[in-house]
Order: sequence, then C-alpha cells, then structure tokens
Amino acid sequence: MNVALFDYGAGNLHSLRKAIEACGVDVITTTDWAEALRLDALVLPGVGAFGHAAAALPEDRSAIRVALEGGLPCLGICLGMQLLFDGSDESDGAGIGLLPGRVRRLRSAVVPQMGWNDVVITGDPVFRDAAPLIAYYANSFVCEPTHAADAIAWSEVDGTRFAAAVRRGRTVGFQFHPEKSSVQGLRLIENWVTLSARGEADGGARGALEGGRP
Repeated sequence: MNVALFDYGAGNLHSLRKAIEACGVDVITTTDWAEALRLDALVLPGVGAFGHAAAALPEDRSAIRVALEGGLPCLGICLGMQLLFDGSDESDGAGIGLLPGRVRRLRSAVVPQMGWNDVVITGDPVFRDAAPLIAYYANSFVCEPTHAADAIAWSEVDGTRFAAAVRRGRTVGFQFHPEKSSVQGLRLIENWVTLSARGEADGGARGALEGGRP
C-alpha cells in the first residue's frame, strides 16, 4: 500500500513517517494534491497553523471531499483532523468540509494543552487493543462536530469535554498525536493502516454505538 503524507510546508514529519512505515507500507511525502489523491491512502499531519494549511489545500476542495466520500482512506492528526471540518476560529480559510462543524479555541485555563490526557474511546475498530488510552496532546483548538455521531472518542480538560477522535466513512481523525503517544498510539496507526489495507470502513461500529457513546 502506498500512503501519501501531505506536507503543508511546516513542521517535522519524520516521526509520523517512521510510525507509518513501521506498519509495512510505503510512504510518499508530497505537496501535490493530484499525486496524493491517486495513492492508496492519505495522511493529513498535525503540524502548522490552520490558515497556512488551508492555503495549501486546492482552490476547489471538492476534489478531496469526493475522494474521501468515495472511499479513499484518510487519517487526520491534530491540525489534519481540524482541516476535515468547515473552518476554524484560529484563522481565515476554509477546510475540506467533509465533517460539518467548526474548530473552536479550547476553553481552558492553560492554552495550549501540552502533554498527556485520558481518552475515553468507543468500540470503533481503530481502537482495537488500545485501551486504556492516554494520548499526547499539543493543541490550542478543538473540533466541534455538528453531528455528535461523528465523534468516536472524547477527552476533557478543565471541565471542557471535546472530541478526541472522529470518523466519517473511511476517514479517521485524532486530535492528539498518536505517533507521540507511546505503544498505544502506535497501535492506533497500525490499526488504521490494517483497516485501510483491508478496505474496511467503520465495520458498522457507528450504528452499534449510537446508544453507547461516552
């Protein structure tokens, strides 16, 4: 499987690339959206600011939406998860718009949130063998999905509960950094790669969890 790791032009992608390659797939770092959407899967990394990354999106975001809605597996990490939404209070610029909702500033006494935090997970297959999950965060903004069912995990800081992970079809987003979250975080990346290679989506997990979200 050939995985496109998109480079917005900011940050160090080395640790994320190594984590994906450790799953036995080839990773192609690219700044070319045409190339990225031709490969077998897409990773939107968690580096940079929303406005800068949004400027790196193609002018017509529909090409990405069509690819993801058509089944191209995608993993969005931190900023990459935020780009899946309509827009962000951090800066101007439209996101991909795959997930209805907006990115808001984290309501916390200390911003950014830097460090480890508990993640309350659901039975989504991407979390297989990853419980209990404590993940590493480095963020000032969080996603507010319009549809609660799009969230598949939650975290809390200073009494503010926010979406720690989302899913829409074969697209998964993590607000935390799995590549920096020790063994359990690397397990999540491995699970995503495995599910993507098998051609699986959510395995029906969303319907089974409608009454069981935390």
